[in-house]
Amino acid sequence: MPAAHRPGLPVGRGITIPESELSWRFSRSSGPGGQGVNTADSRVELVWDAARSAVLSPSQRERILERLSGRLVDGVLTITASEHRAQLRNRDAARARLAAVVADALRPPSPSRRPTAPSRGSKKRRLDAKKRRTDVKRLRRPPHE
Repeated sequence: MPAAHRPGLPVGRGITIPESELSWRFSRSSGPGGQGVNTADSRVELVWDAARSAVLSPSQRERILERLSGRLVDGVLTITASEHRAQLRNRDAARARLAAVVADALRPPSPSRRPTAPSRGSKKRRLDAKKRRTDVKRLRRPPHE
């Protein structure tokens, strides 16, 4: 199905960004393509305003704004794709990249590690290994008179 006829961009966790919230910009791309590079606007910029999105709950919006703070400009996320020669393939690449970035940002944080003390067995193994190492080094020394 062409990109223009899709109802929205599914990003996982039951969230679909509607096409009305996505805006596109096209420009000339650098790189291979010969004369086509000079005439075709194959570079794609996909822009999504995460701060004003109606799809996100307040907690999801807060999580996205926090996790993507380095990539957002005034709450707006811009994804650029210019690796393909065809604009349509760059559009699909930009959509896929946006979905991946948003899904990654929405993933709940992993549980924090509970600190644990070393077990008695691990302490004993560590000390035994140190003693073996000491003995090896002692045998390398010249005889002591």
